[in-house]
Amino acid sequence: MPFTEPELRVHVAFAAPTVLWRRTLEVPEGTTVGQVLALSGFGAEFPEFTDHPPAMGVYGERCDERRVLRAEDRVELYRPLVFDPLESRRRRVRHRRDAGR
Repeated sequence: MPFTEPELRVHVAFAAPTVLWRRTLEVPEGTTVGQVLALSGFGAEFPEFTDHPPAMGVYGERCDERRVLRAEDRVELYRPLVFDPLESRRRRVRHRRDAGR
């Protein structure tokens, strides 16, 4: 009987503006985030990211494509921010302050 590597179940998620894209894959132990991204079909589904892959993380913790995954890890792909969260917060504070006058 040939030896086979144990399989891990991992998940890939990307929140596009109009749809939540998710995939679940069974991969060998030692598989990296980059390998899972390639196997998931993300590039075919979102070709605009083939030249510049989005930022990635596992359960909200940013990582690079070399991170080795564990069973049930969720690889998250992050869209670029369209606004600066700090500046947005400053505007809300100014708006509240000005509305109270």
